[in-house]
Amino acid sequence: MKADKTMLIGELIHMDPQIPQILMEAGMHCLGCPSSQMESLEDACAVHGMDVNALLERINAVLPE
Repeated sequence: MKADKTMLIGELIHMDPQIPQILMEAGMHCLGCPSSQMESLEDACAVHGMDVNALLERINAVLPE
C-alpha cells in the first residue's frame, strides 16, 4: 500500500508506526490536534510550507510494496 497526498493525516498515522515520527521530524508537531486528523497531507504541507512530494517519498519508503 502506498500513501498519496490526498490522504488524511489521521489515515496516514495509522498506516505504519514510523509515519508519525516522519511527520514530526518534518516539522508537523500538531499531530495530536483534532483538526489535523481531518486535513490532507497536501493541505498540511501547504500550511507548514513543506514540499508534499518530498515528504510523501519519505513516507512511502517505509511502507511495504
